[in-house]
Amino acid sequence: MSGIAGIIVRDGSAVPISKMDRLCTALGHRGPDGEGRYVKGPVGFIQTRLAIIDLDTGDQPIYHENGSALVANGEIYNYVELRKSLCEASFKTRSDSETALRVYVRDNIDGFDALRGMYAFAIHDAVENQVVLCRDPFGIKQLYYVETPEYFAFASEAQALIAAGLVGRDVRADARSELLQVQFTTGSDMIFDGIKRLLPGETIVLSNGRIIDRRRRQVLGDSASVGTHLEAALTDWDRVFEESVRVHQRSDVDYAMFLSGGVDSASLLGMMHRLNERPVTAYTAAFEASSVHDEREIARDVAKACNANHIEVMFSERDFWTLLPEVAARMDDPVADYAILPTYKLASEAARDFKVVLCGEGGDELFGGYGRYRSVMRPLLLGGRVMRSKGTFDKIDVLRPDVLEGWRDGIAASESRENRGKRSRLAVAQAVDCSDWLPNDLLIKLDRMLMAHGLEGRTPFLDPMVAEFAYQLPDRLKVRTGVGKFLLRSWLERCLPMAHPFAKKRGFTVPVAEWISGQGKRLGPLVANQAGILEIADPSKVEKLFNTPGKREGAACWHLLFYALWHQANVLGHAPEKDVFETLAP
Repeated sequence: MSGIAGIIVRDGSAVPISKMDRLCTALGHRGPDGEGRYVKGPVGFIQTRLAIIDLDTGDQPIYHENGSALVANGEIYNYVELRKSLCEASFKTRSDSETALRVYVRDNIDGFDALRGMYAFAIHDAVENQVVLCRDPFGIKQLYYVETPEYFAFASEAQALIAAGLVGRDVRADARSELLQVQFTTGSDMIFDGIKRLLPGETIVLSNGRIIDRRRRQVLGDSASVGTHLEAALTDWDRVFEESVRVHQRSDVDYAMFLSGGVDSASLLGMMHRLNERPVTAYTAAFEASSVHDEREIARDVAKACNANHIEVMFSERDFWTLLPEVAARMDDPVADYAILPTYKLASEAARDFKVVLCGEGGDELFGGYGRYRSVMRPLLLGGRVMRSKGTFDKIDVLRPDVLEGWRDGIAASESRENRGKRSRLAVAQAVDCSDWLPNDLLIKLDRMLMAHGLEGRTPFLDPMVAEFAYQLPDRLKVRTGVGKFLLRSWLERCLPMAHPFAKKRGFTVPVAEWISGQGKRLGPLVANQAGILEIADPSKVEKLFNTPGKREGAACWHLLFYALWHQANVLGHAPEKDVFETLAP
């Protein structure tokens, strides 16, 4: 696990070391255990390391005897099996990342299909004089790049490219519209003009700093669902899940897990309990007395049944006001998902004793857990509806009329792209979420909030073998009698009935609207007069909104508050102060 970055000078001249220095400094928080550099002519790579596997010989860059070099971010979980097929005697390290380099030398970019893991890496092919960039098929690890007349440059975080002076801070209006309406942005173009995301599963090949080949690995099939009976599916799932969790636990350092009290994390803890002789440490977020649902009781019961070392981390209203400026600043690729806040605090607590945590992201997307999937499955005449057909600011008269134009274009493009083969309506909806919502919301949140504390997050549900199994299940084993994740719930009911897997799903909620409403009079004028908000809204309407109670109004206030703080840090370049009010003060 690490931060990586690189520069290729297009005219063949030497790499500018000053820009390499700035890239390295900007990514320092991602790799507190070491720094490595590679410079050969017009190609330069850097890596800041968080040491997880091969603590002694796993420093990067990693070299092949033909002169090629690799820097990588993430983990390749099936490296043990791959080494056996790659002539182990030739390996220079015990690092999982070396397998990616040797697979490439043997099989070129086609060999990347054999990798299981979360990764973003760069290879300088010294034989062909090419640079190859690759990202894992779910997009668990991010990679951003810019193309200028002088350079092609890439980095694990977009802010590093800005800090190195390779691109500006201009905000794209269409991406801003998406963020305000649905809390994340879609596609390859991120919110900063000129910065692109390498897409999930994408590999690009560069010659002289110019893209000459582009391919994309898919892990969700196009065919119709495979028919199977519940009992057979439960047996197969137990085998697949055990194998995925087993390889996700490969580490030379201790690991823990995040336990929310929901089906996914309870399933994960149940399997970890089976596979570990020592008690697993599980961290759960809890909230001060408020109106939101708190899953602590279920989490406690599950932890007790699994003999886990259960640590509850209280997230208070004071935490909200003091941590939010720093959290928004960390989200250079913005995600207005209030779960970023407890995730940040959980990570800070876990990082005191661990470098690795396992997390339950991906269970809803692969097994059909969201309520929006059930709406998609119903005909329009019977209450069905298109996913994300409404945005946060619909019927809320605060923003200028032109601000939200085309906000759904990216989602519509994804729907059209994923509606192929013999996919059911449910399968299309799942594929759309795996295309944008998962990598551009949940996984950015996980990466930034954990790596801010030098903590690695692993997601056993997001594994090619799990996806192959889960996505091809018939709809009736995903959603039945109005209940999502039917197969996963059935498995959990047998393994850990105290998790109450068939109880109504309430989701993970943070009482941000409640806290914002309590400070509406003080907060409204501060938000209304921020530079980023003045560009998009009428200040008087913003102030009025912050003094208007209501669930939808509260969500809109949260989006405006997050955007104001994000804009302060990531567009204006202002460092966050000790709390929200001081950060927004004139």
